[in-house]
Amino acid sequence: MFVSVLLAAAAMTAIVALRYLATSAGFAFATRLKRPGLYAGQHAQIWREIGWSLLSAAIYGIPAGLVAWGWQAHGWTRIYTDPRAYPLWWMPLSVLAYLALHDTYFYWTHRAMHWPWAFRKMHAVHHASRPPTAWAAMSFHPWEALSGAVVIPALVFLIPIHVGMLGLVLAIMTMMGVTNHMGWELFPRFIVDGPAGRWLITATHHQRHHREYRCNYGLYFRFWDSLCRTDRGLGNFEDAKRAT
Repeated sequence: MFVSVLLAAAAMTAIVALRYLATSAGFAFATRLKRPGLYAGQHAQIWREIGWSLLSAAIYGIPAGLVAWGWQAHGWTRIYTDPRAYPLWWMPLSVLAYLALHDTYFYWTHRAMHWPWAFRKMHAVHHASRPPTAWAAMSFHPWEALSGAVVIPALVFLIPIHVGMLGLVLAIMTMMGVTNHMGWELFPRFIVDGPAGRWLITATHHQRHHREYRCNYGLYFRFWDSLCRTDRGLGNFEDAKRAT
């Protein structure tokens, strides 16, 4: 059993690391094309971000490996493969439920990371990326990475989700993490300044957090920031080119 668990954790660590490298590299290349010179002079920072992120990949991979092993070997989780096991409408609803719960968890743990002692001990690693780049999304201190690594594995024991929808949740998590940190706005103005932008977080919203620290703590949605009056709105659209 121990060997099986170890192999599953190693496999998931490799998957998380490769997903991070592929996604970040893709958006770093897009940055080079769309905003040439944006990351000039940040080579040392980028290598530091990659180093912390690969360590975070191992921390994320271990609980993910335990979940994968428990699901395949014992059926312990509520992940399912038969689309007929639940009504089809549950598939998109389960994605929304996972994103909403993840966003809630992230908002409150992220705010806690900004308490002075927690910031000094942990979260300062992430904010050392000034400005952040496409490589910074997983650049965490190990304790912060551990706090983020447990939420999706915990949810699969509580809320049923099709394996394909779980893959979609992880893809959204990765894409939004990278695009919100890459230093420029991917989405057009009509989305950022329109109705969708009043609910969804993009680089223009998150870059203000990296500039001012005490606002805009959310991950996917602006709900908790709005409710708790920590939403200071969008930075200037062009400011997202350089989140300082």
